[in-house]
Amino acid sequence: MGERELFVVHPVGVVRSTLRATADAPNQAFEGAPDALLEIAPAYTDALHRVETGDELIVLTWLHLGDREVLQTHPRGDESIPLTGVFRTRSPDRPNPIGVHRVTVTGLEGATTVRVEALEAIDGTPIIDLKIAL
Repeated sequence: MGERELFVVHPVGVVRSTLRATADAPNQAFEGAPDALLEIAPAYTDALHRVETGDELIVLTWLHLGDREVLQTHPRGDESIPLTGVFRTRSPDRPNPIGVHRVTVTGLEGATTVRVEALEAIDGTPIIDLKIAL
């Protein structure tokens, strides 16, 4: 790869959760993550057209507190597990800290708020995109 290309990603919303710190967040949603709200910016209201209760979505987040210098980690923070390249883990510490979360929509509140179950992202995490899960 030659020169680095510039990519500009604009958040489309933010996660609202009872999780306030990374230490409080489970590694995976099924490990006890709370329900959360996806607050979508008003400019993207039309992008929510036909999102419905029961839909399964992929939420892409920017793990803004991740350490972008980390290239290897002990999975799950367990030092008995050998160091592993972050591309083989779900660590939030990585060169481009993009989070991938599969969620189920449990309700819609107004034109820009989506209620979801079991999301392991902390409060204030930027949302960079939503996609229907296939």
